[in-house]
Amino acid sequence: MHRVDIDHERDAMEQPPSPAAEQTQLERRKGTLASKFMLVNISSNLLLAYQSLGVVYGDLSTSPLYVYRSIFVGKLQNYQTSEAIFGAFSLIFWTITLIPLLKYVFVVLSADDNGEGGTFALYSLLCRHAKFSLLPNQQAADEELSAYKYGSSGQSTSCLPLKRFLEKHKKSRTLLLIVVLLGACMVIGDGVLTPAMSVISSMSGIQAATEHLSHGGVLILSCIVLVGLFALQHSGTHRVGFLFAPIVTIWLISIFLIGLYNTIFWNPKIVSALSPYYIIKFFKETGKDGWVSLGGVLLSIAGSEAMFADLGHFTTTSMRIAFPFFVYPCLVVQYMGQAAFLSKNIDSIPNSFYNSVPDSVYWPVFVIATLSAIVGSQAVITATFSIVKQCNALGCFPRVKIVHTSKHIKGQIYVPEINWILMILTLAVAVGFQDTTLIGNAYGLACMTVMFITTFLMALVIIFVWQKSVALAIPFLLLFGLIEGVYLSSAFIKIPQGGWVSLVLSFAFLTIMFVWHYGTRKKYNFDLHNKVPLKWLLGLGPSLGIVRVPGIGLIYSELATGIPSIFSHFVTNLPAFHNVMVFVCVKSVPVPFVPPEERFLIGRICPRPYRMYRCIVRYGYKDIQRDDGNFEDLLIQSIAEFIQMEAVEQLSSSESPSFDGRMAVISTRSVQSGSTLLVSEEDFGISNSIQSSKSLTLQSLRSAGDDENPQMRRRRVRFHLPENPGMDPAVRDELSDLIDAKEAGVAYIMGHSYVKARRSASFMKKLVIDIGYSFLRKNCRGPAVALNIPHISLIEVGMIYYV
Repeated sequence: MHRVDIDHERDAMEQPPSPAAEQTQLERRKGTLASKFMLVNISSNLLLAYQSLGVVYGDLSTSPLYVYRSIFVGKLQNYQTSEAIFGAFSLIFWTITLIPLLKYVFVVLSADDNGEGGTFALYSLLCRHAKFSLLPNQQAADEELSAYKYGSSGQSTSCLPLKRFLEKHKKSRTLLLIVVLLGACMVIGDGVLTPAMSVISSMSGIQAATEHLSHGGVLILSCIVLVGLFALQHSGTHRVGFLFAPIVTIWLISIFLIGLYNTIFWNPKIVSALSPYYIIKFFKETGKDGWVSLGGVLLSIAGSEAMFADLGHFTTTSMRIAFPFFVYPCLVVQYMGQAAFLSKNIDSIPNSFYNSVPDSVYWPVFVIATLSAIVGSQAVITATFSIVKQCNALGCFPRVKIVHTSKHIKGQIYVPEINWILMILTLAVAVGFQDTTLIGNAYGLACMTVMFITTFLMALVIIFVWQKSVALAIPFLLLFGLIEGVYLSSAFIKIPQGGWVSLVLSFAFLTIMFVWHYGTRKKYNFDLHNKVPLKWLLGLGPSLGIVRVPGIGLIYSELATGIPSIFSHFVTNLPAFHNVMVFVCVKSVPVPFVPPEERFLIGRICPRPYRMYRCIVRYGYKDIQRDDGNFEDLLIQSIAEFIQMEAVEQLSSSESPSFDGRMAVISTRSVQSGSTLLVSEEDFGISNSIQSSKSLTLQSLRSAGDDENPQMRRRRVRFHLPENPGMDPAVRDELSDLIDAKEAGVAYIMGHSYVKARRSASFMKKLVIDIGYSFLRKNCRGPAVALNIPHISLIEVGMIYYV
């Protein structure tokens, strides 16, 4: 019997498993992999949530320093009672619950643009789903970008009438752009006001502890901290970024424990103020004066916009972990404890936070409060740099120097001109007002305006991007628009008491942005309507009726289609041109980032014997245009790849009646990995066969230019044709001409344009173009510098644009 049992067991082991058993094993493996992936995903989101504390919530977490003081100054000085304290806390609690928690965490964070957030992300989404852009340089090829088709691609019939109306009327699209730019200007205003507000509020703790220090001494210390803060911006936030999250984490835990202690020790009944009944009671008692005090209440949510604006550095899940489960309870308990303390110590309202801190932990809390104020200011300054970069990419801000301070983190940039302008304005605000209440009035107006604009744009996103019914967008707009409208109206009341600073700053920056965008648009339209006719070029023949000299001519233009007037202007004055001509257009597309493999669009302008090509280099509004030093090499390889692909796939032929507008995406990664041309590298300083030109003067000039630009002497790339007997002779000849032209040298041709208004133009147009736009063009970076074009190879053609 025993042997039989063993044999039965052996047979059972040798039998193949049944299909049901295989399915069960497969499901177990899938479940194990899914659980492992889920654990990795959760851990990464928890880490990002922790990191977001230092970058996103520094400004929001320091608001307990000044909120109660801002509420009870002015009109509410006669209502400083325990009942009013209870009502103020109830207002703060429900404000934090409705706007940051309900609006941003649960709704707005879902409206990201490929992971990017902020006002420009919403505008980018709208421009991709409807024709809202005012600059007509978009092409059908842009819609093939992998980042372009994001969100719903269908069309809701309910939104078509509104969409047609906005697309048809240019004034409505202009108004939409102004609203977006106003939001950007208010963010820049935050970059001026937040450092002054936060640092002065935190430094006031010294005055509260030491009676011999005057208010002037606090102001001097605050200015020293502010100057140091702006002076350190050039080193990049990544050098001190690892300190940000621990500082804000310690700060939030500290204020949570202090709030909990004050609630238990002073007045536990404050918990009942979580009921909205106390809001009604508050307004019954205070009336109109209570409505005016809302300008102080809204400071409790100042900085909430950062959750959406800084979304690109984190994830939606990490934001939805950090705020509801950590930041929100810490802030609520702190405001509750401060209210419990004030209900028993009414006289402490002018310095409510520091007076509520127990003496045993006073100085440690002061130190961490000062550090948190600096962290919060740093985050807003960095956000201001990002806003300026995005405005610049959309053609709404003059060209400025943009320094990428981190090789690993995309969003960390430094703009020197903006940094020093912010520092001067921040010091002027701090010295001019010397009072956080007045600064807070301007600060609150700026923050609430940005939130109101986000609500308006979010309603449009619900309709056009999410393809939801208008009936769903209207309740969202009414609910949050009404709440924020009430707060905004209260902030407007305080315009004479400091609020005017936000309006003046925003108006100044908005004027600069709109004048620059208007002039840029007029210049582009002039180029568009004065293009060189293709028939005229075809009639001249392959030589174009001029002398074709060795080399490559890169003709830079903002035109994405057609031949710019700068070409005819150049040929008219100097009847000679290079053997190979490439019309280069560097443009921004309404996506945050363009992958490197989709950056180049290559096409042919005329038939093959003309050797004329077009290259469009596309960047997103958050892309950084780095000078990698190999643009020429990538361009040559991309054109060679296009020539080979055109021959294989027969994209066009010399008999085709149309030669412009047919473009192909050439992947730079595929070009670098397996190119049509053979590539060899030589030391720049050793190679003597840099160009085929016999001119010793030209060679000496080039070597002198190389000595002046040592960073350009890193390496010399040389191209060779592979031994391929099966290659089409016409293709081989064209590739050979391309290589010979590259060896002869590359020249960059740009237009040095002067934009003037026509004599028949209105006075306002002459004022904007002849004075405003001309002044900005003279005082911004030149296009050659912005595009990293070597000065030794630059040819500028003077042109006057009458717009």
